[in-house]
Amino acid sequence: MVKPAHWKQSGLTLLWLSLIVLVLDQVTKLWIVNNLHLFQRIDVLPFFDIIHVRNEGAAFSFLSNQGGWQRWFFTVLALVISAGLAYMLRQQPRAEWRSNAAFALIIGGALGNVTDRIRLGSVVDFLDFYWQGWHWPAFNVADMAIVGGALLMILDSILVSRKERTQAKQEGKSK
Repeated sequence: MVKPAHWKQSGLTLLWLSLIVLVLDQVTKLWIVNNLHLFQRIDVLPFFDIIHVRNEGAAFSFLSNQGGWQRWFFTVLALVISAGLAYMLRQQPRAEWRSNAAFALIIGGALGNVTDRIRLGSVVDFLDFYWQGWHWPAFNVADMAIVGGALLMILDSILVSRKERTQAKQEGKSK
């Protein structure tokens, strides 16, 4: 990996994506908090509702009933991961747009949930999907960005690996 000499040549140019995720996440959560009481539900579709719930833990309410220490643990963890990804963005060339976008999405999502943890003590979730007896845990825009970023990282890894295999085959044939 070539280290860019200047931030304009690095993956940091995609930090605008983190800002968009953070703002969109906070605007939607602010609407939920100001317009729905806790646990109030708006029926939207036969398989989707908007609901105001709070999550004191991590994904799927992991560690949500642990007395409060998890709030600061997940806050610090998200900040450390975001700083690490920002450092990686700085080191990567701008041309590696898929991995840069993935890192930016994860940073924006992590900071969106950190904002809630610091401001409210828990994360506001509001997107609720279900079907008959099956129910997916409620989530938010930040969660979608984190998952989207992770999926983009996987896709990038697959495509880079495929490209490297193709190049290796071509180099083997030319020798």
